[in-house]
Amino acid sequence: MMTYEEAVKTIDSLLVFGSRPGLERISEFVSRIGSPDKKLRFVHVAGTNGKGSTCSLIAAALSSAGYKTGLFISPYVLEFRERFMINGEMIPEEVLAEIVEELIPVADQMKSEGKIITEFEFVFACALVWYARENCDMVVLETGLGGRFDATNIISDPLVTVITSISLDHTAILGDTYAKIAFEKCGIIKKGCTVVAYADQEKEAMDVIRSTAAERGCRLLVADASGAEIIRSGIDGTEFAIDTPGGSFTLGIRLIGSHQVRNSVTALYALSALRDRGLSIPDSAVKDGFASVSFPARLELLGEKPLILLDGAHNPGGTASLAAAIRAYLPDVRKVGIVGMLADKDVSGALSGLLPLFDAVVTTEPDNPRKMSSGELAEIARSYCPDVIEASSHKDALEKAISLTGGNDALIVFGSLYLASDMRKLILEL
Repeated sequence: MMTYEEAVKTIDSLLVFGSRPGLERISEFVSRIGSPDKKLRFVHVAGTNGKGSTCSLIAAALSSAGYKTGLFISPYVLEFRERFMINGEMIPEEVLAEIVEELIPVADQMKSEGKIITEFEFVFACALVWYARENCDMVVLETGLGGRFDATNIISDPLVTVITSISLDHTAILGDTYAKIAFEKCGIIKKGCTVVAYADQEKEAMDVIRSTAAERGCRLLVADASGAEIIRSGIDGTEFAIDTPGGSFTLGIRLIGSHQVRNSVTALYALSALRDRGLSIPDSAVKDGFASVSFPARLELLGEKPLILLDGAHNPGGTASLAAAIRAYLPDVRKVGIVGMLADKDVSGALSGLLPLFDAVVTTEPDNPRKMSSGELAEIARSYCPDVIEASSHKDALEKAISLTGGNDALIVFGSLYLASDMRKLILEL
């Protein structure tokens, strides 16, 4: 019997990318393991930023409404099993090991035929098997990279398709304009489906969303959050009121930042569309579900003196949201940052609007082969912040940053999610 540790090692041994883009391999793989996708109903979510938060809000409301709800997200922050959840509970270690042991011979057989199953494809297939065996009523499904050729796009006829905020990320793969990236994300839009779109998009991205929905005969709901009334907003969360076509709501969320209000409204519109498809989702379930959602490394509050925030902002859209939150909630305090980035990101674009808000920044390196060195990152950072210090390790970075902060200051850790996972553990041990 395979152990959990062996299962994760087996998954990690698979290729990250296939030899060519396309859905043929994953379609055949899922067919060979019994087509578990055919036994499930889906909400399918693509976008650059806000996918994880939007998915978690939708899933929590569905769970509160009494539906057995699977949630598939990528990447994980703290533990591999975060990628597979049912009603907020991660897949048991022994169950994941059992499914991996069952599926890996099928992947090996396909490999012998020259059909390489990638890591993400395999993980997605494992999730489908678990959700089907557990008889989930609904699965909220987050795409990995892109949409059109994403493994999750083998599903047919999702109940609702959601397009969250589109930003310039993974440009080498998805394209270097908002229109090109939107085209890839909109690849998940199926003929005749209901599409919910995050409203605050770049015009060229929204143009692609609108034209794609029209071409495919889809009903398009733009999740307009402009009428949201902020009742209370602080570093511990937000309470807001909003009128939507699906009703009027007063909601409290533990997620921080005005962009999370917009993500919440996007989730509300998706839930309204699900109601139109026949699901019973009381307002009370929406309220309770939204209030229960917390998300690691999404402006997560980890300490108070000094105030410590952790955020996975690693692209221009994400850092713009973080910058907006800092201006709103921390205007008059000294701010020290810890940052680590991957070299294949738009590092200058991500940092240019954010680092000028900091009094000092410590650079470090994510634990990933694609990391940017601390020294190279420091050179870029010095263009935007005068006091930049290089660190030799995550522990060194944390020690140096804390030495620069007093009890009334703020320490903000941001950048790659690979960095966020490791730094979170160190911070919680303080």
